[in-house]
Amino acid sequence: MSDGPRLPGVGERTAADRIVCHVDADCFYASCERLREPALRGEPVVVGMGYEPGETVGAVATASYEAREFGVESAQAISTALEHLPRRAALDADADDHDPDLERESTGYYRPVDMEYYESVAAEVRGVLHDCADVVREVSIDEAYLDVTERTAWDVADGFARHIKDRIRREVGVTVSVGAAPTMSAAKIASDFDKPDGLTVVRPEELRAFLAPLDVELLHGVGPVTARELREMGLETAGDIAETDPEPLVERFGERGRELYDRARGEDDRPVEPKGDPKSFSRESAFADPVTAAEPKYERLGTLAAAVADRTRREGALYRTVGVKAVTPPYDVNTRERSLPGPVDDPDLVDRIARDLFSEFETDPVRKLGVRVANLEFTSGEQTSLDGWDAVGETPTDRSGADRDPEPESDPPSTDGPTGQASLTDFS
Repeated sequence: MSDGPRLPGVGERTAADRIVCHVDADCFYASCERLREPALRGEPVVVGMGYEPGETVGAVATASYEAREFGVESAQAISTALEHLPRRAALDADADDHDPDLERESTGYYRPVDMEYYESVAAEVRGVLHDCADVVREVSIDEAYLDVTERTAWDVADGFARHIKDRIRREVGVTVSVGAAPTMSAAKIASDFDKPDGLTVVRPEELRAFLAPLDVELLHGVGPVTARELREMGLETAGDIAETDPEPLVERFGERGRELYDRARGEDDRPVEPKGDPKSFSRESAFADPVTAAEPKYERLGTLAAAVADRTRREGALYRTVGVKAVTPPYDVNTRERSLPGPVDDPDLVDRIARDLFSEFETDPVRKLGVRVANLEFTSGEQTSLDGWDAVGETPTDRSGADRDPEPESDPPSTDGPTGQASLTDFS
């Protein structure tokens, strides 16, 4: 059922009247698993890739909120995540009788990533979104921006956002959080404001007051490193940034400093536009503390390489460049990349090159890792591997320096909730 081109009484709009919704699925992979296995509802669910019972490899792609309460986090080793989940007998300590079998059974459930199934569910969600808005910008499998300016008005925006949520829940069966605001950056903040199953509407006259008390780390495009540097400047909240002189921000962060200042004041004139073909795909993952041992770093690197290669194949892309990123203390960013003689689709090659490029950091303490494929070519033709190509040429580059949390070319990282699945972002 179409929602129609425009509500009665809604006339011509100006840019100041724009209404942007950000729709973000809550723990999407876990929600999909619960959709096909209802018995998992209300239980801690961990979804990951690369794990087999008895092995130590594999990482968490996403975890339900119930699992997060026990300390399960995105990109955590699956074996560690399962150890965090308590045993049923411990939870039933007050019971008169104990079943020995329960003592060996975890309270949580692990399910391997099934991207084909998740994509099918995401396609259903996208169908609803495109029916509810004239313009949709799909950021990732589980989030999108909608320009609904011509579909609703601010005095009924709460009801329209609720309508989007209810249609997705009713027609697809998954839960989303929705934020509505006059700008893309504020809509993103609003959708995260009351997760899970959140609904936050920020009208134009409320925007500055909504943003002012927020911690700087909650601003659109601000990561932990930038937040630390802002606090070193005495800026703790968005309101602090909005009221400061923007020049020191520009001196410290370049053009991004002006962007931070504007967005803290609720100023963001980017239109919601459908995304074109990306220039690269990458995936990054941070360790809780710097890691020196080689094994956990290579395990994480392999998981990231597999995820990037899988995403690239699903998008129908070939690549000519493979790169890695290693962030070492304090916050030095090092990247290495290798050029290929032609466009390929070869997951094993991505893994081999990533490990080879990373080898010089094998004994160094590492805070964060990343794997990237770039120089993409999109084709619907037959996939290509490196078989038959000549020797691979290498073009290493080192872009060391303070990690400034560079914002992706178009959109910020997508997270599956506060500590959700690692995101696909360009780390160039």
